[in-house]
Amino acid sequence: MVDPSVHQALYVGEPARYAWGASAPSLAASSPIIPNEKGKVQVAAFDFDGTTITGNSPVLLVRHLVKTKQLRKSVVARILLWGAAYKLRLPQNESWVRGLVFSAFAGKAVETVNTYLAEFYHNHVASRFRPAANEAMEAHVKAGHAVIWVSASFEPIILEAMKDHWVHYEVSTRMAIDSQGNYTNKVEGLPIEGAEKIVALTALCDALFGKDGWELGWAYGDHHSDITLLEAARIPYAVTPDNPLERAAKRRGWEILSWNERGGE
Repeated sequence: MVDPSVHQALYVGEPARYAWGASAPSLAASSPIIPNEKGKVQVAAFDFDGTTITGNSPVLLVRHLVKTKQLRKSVVARILLWGAAYKLRLPQNESWVRGLVFSAFAGKAVETVNTYLAEFYHNHVASRFRPAANEAMEAHVKAGHAVIWVSASFEPIILEAMKDHWVHYEVSTRMAIDSQGNYTNKVEGLPIEGAEKIVALTALCDALFGKDGWELGWAYGDHHSDITLLEAARIPYAVTPDNPLERAAKRRGWEILSWNERGGE
């Protein structure tokens, strides 16, 4: 049995490639993770943006920062160009664009920024949770599975979201901190995006449960960039998928879930 209430900082994988902070208290914190009859922890991995919530939390953050005039016009223009290229599925530098977004916070104290992002989450993201996602996560937790968010979103947003939901652990994009305890506009390691999701999840679970102590039973994703994560699961779910993922799911016989219900702003 694994005690999910033991939340410690984990630095695993290639040096400085991935980093996970202490998991926040959550509804799952007191629920035991129970290995199966073969002694393996059964992991259920959930994408965050577009899967457990409608919309995309970094995009919502950019809109908020633009509205509140916290991003320079030149920075906004570069983010928009990046977004246009992303929609065309052209190769993109994921770290670069996250650095542009976080330029609004560079040089500010970690505690100040984390508090700001926690308030942003409650004001602009929390209402977007899909009831079906909450139900699925709760069912996995109550079955003794390890529920893990695997997200390209910024870590303070995900840690704040954990407090109200059925999630044991998370791996998300962390921004680097300077020697003065202030955020920089540099990603620490790599963003948890695309194929990096399964690499990061594997490193995290190896550290938590041992290399032979777990298996990915279920994976939930909405975007074609989640295909690598879904491929690795025994049971993959395409959740309200975009067109490329829907086509891939139909070809491979993956179940497609329609999780359209949500609250909203």
